[in-house]
Amino acid sequence: MQDLIVQRPEGLYCPPGDFYIDPWRPVSRAVITHAHADHARMGHGHYLAAAQAEGVLRSRLGQDINLQTLDYGAPITHNGVKLSLHPAGHVLGSSQVRLQHDAQTWVASGDYKVAPDMTCTPFEPVRCDVFITESTFGLPIYRWRPDAELFADINAWWAANAAVGRASVLMCYSFGKAQRILSGVDASIAPIVVHSAVQALNAAYRDAGIKLPETLMVSDVTDPAVFKRALVLCPPGAIAGPWIKRFGDFSHAFASGWMQLRGARRRGGYDKGFVLSDHADWPGLMGAIGATGANRVIVTHGSVPVLVRYLTGQGLQAEAFDTEYGNDPMEEQIESRQSANEVIGSNAIQNASDANEPNVKAPGSPQS
Repeated sequence: MQDLIVQRPEGLYCPPGDFYIDPWRPVSRAVITHAHADHARMGHGHYLAAAQAEGVLRSRLGQDINLQTLDYGAPITHNGVKLSLHPAGHVLGSSQVRLQHDAQTWVASGDYKVAPDMTCTPFEPVRCDVFITESTFGLPIYRWRPDAELFADINAWWAANAAVGRASVLMCYSFGKAQRILSGVDASIAPIVVHSAVQALNAAYRDAGIKLPETLMVSDVTDPAVFKRALVLCPPGAIAGPWIKRFGDFSHAFASGWMQLRGARRRGGYDKGFVLSDHADWPGLMGAIGATGANRVIVTHGSVPVLVRYLTGQGLQAEAFDTEYGNDPMEEQIESRQSANEVIGSNAIQNASDANEPNVKAPGSPQS
């Protein structure tokens, strides 16, 4: 039986449907899981994405792209392939792509997380025969703290800086991460100033009905004293340019899942590191994969060899696709996947077993 999704130089291709999922080279028909730059690229003839993603996709790719949208769970059929989109919990409008054809059901996850997030629809497990999963944080060391604890730490850092007249500059990805931070911080502490790259995405989120606190751009501030107490959200590149100089003496931090690694904050020279990710951690990956009931799992971008080996040991048919996802220069400034593997080394699988993980087993196999 022919696979429903295969690799081609342009990206992941559905042969019977004659369309691609998150292609990295221009194609005539592209199904887009979400609007991050490594998954949603310019130049495709036709785009299909979740309705919730329309604003952010047009903001990033252009208002005039040829975009068709679908509500979550609403099926369409193209060339005999039944297709539907389901929430991935990654960022606003992120989707898993479910394909059904000739008694096969495949799901391509794109990027996903299972942790709660007020800025996007929660991850929805989708039963399938074959599951294509990311593995950005596919090592046992990655385990996220509850958001309440994390945001309490961010608020305490911000409040302490504001009390002594020092700006709190928090570097983060402009799309998704910034809005999640805004949804969780205590906006009563002091004003919030954001970079223009963040503000553009804030507008798209607000247009989609997501509630965010008031945010100012530098041009909106008439009293320089505001800068001395503000929480400032900006992409990492802004820290090296003239834009940052108006904040004077500031404390700077980075919000990223890579902050879980010892030494990442030190190598980056940050005053603080907050472990916050829009991807699933190791327990989240295990739970999501297990909930699909899939016998076959194909692993993409991230800690691919470790996750393939672990899933194979759990009785699943596990393999890999070599994609061009995950090439995010912002995150690469913090930590590469190679250094992550150096931290864990060859002990990753043993660590997972020792941690009493909820093992992923092939359907029908005995649970350990």
